[in-house]
Amino acid sequence: MKAHEVAEALRVLETDLPRDVEEGLQGCLRREGGNSREVMKAIVENVRYARERSIPMCQDTGTLVFFVRCAERQSEVVDVIRKGVELATKEVPLRANTVNPFTRKNEGRNLGRNNPIVHFEGEACEKGKISMDILARGAGSENVSGAFMLQPDLGAAGIKNIVLEAVRMAGARPCPPIIVGVGVGGTLEWSAYLAKRALLRPLNERAEDPLAAELEEGLLSEVNRLGIGPMGFGGRTTALGARVEWAHCHTASLPVAVSVQCWALRRVSAEWEGSEFRILR
Repeated sequence: MKAHEVAEALRVLETDLPRDVEEGLQGCLRREGGNSREVMKAIVENVRYARERSIPMCQDTGTLVFFVRCAERQSEVVDVIRKGVELATKEVPLRANTVNPFTRKNEGRNLGRNNPIVHFEGEACEKGKISMDILARGAGSENVSGAFMLQPDLGAAGIKNIVLEAVRMAGARPCPPIIVGVGVGGTLEWSAYLAKRALLRPLNERAEDPLAAELEEGLLSEVNRLGIGPMGFGGRTTALGARVEWAHCHTASLPVAVSVQCWALRRVSAEWEGSEFRILR
């Protein structure tokens, strides 16, 4: 695993949308009319232009979140990721987004304390093999996301209501059409992790759990009935998808997190096996 390979994965992340997301945007373009259709034309053209010119599709290149599975020493993997982020900040280029939360000082490399954000996951991985998924989280969508502790007796109806309220309050700020990641269960912080992880699942793949899949379908239908539409101009498509991940939780708790994602769902997967490096789309 080399820093320049991490930087290359970040270049693909920022300049080339996954196929399922682009197909979702194309479908939205076909469904909409009026100002919403003109907005979608501009978005689809922006995606094409970014890919062809190999430039970031949004000026906000986001906060980088890594989900890593490996059998290597974690400190060594983090060190390579940090070097890759610094390199990508110069070469892609990534906008320097990371600041000290108290002083707002920007050190210019997208690094700083506890950045980039790296989650090491518990899945078994063969020695010599590293796999990771990467998300870029823009502030417009991150700022309207949230975590909630519901009364457990509220159940699925309570989950649906809190998600709908979060999307309603967000309005046009997260640059719809959005993708809604929902984390249910665990603890407060674990539900937020699950909500982000939900965004890694392709838009054409429903949850394996039938209750989660039913919740996803209901949420997507009801979010789209809100009528916010592309960039807030109204229309049939407020969301391209809703994705739910869940974990068991305390009997007296019902943690729910909502991770709202803008139309530019920038995610990429990368794999290292020995000296071989692959980007998976």
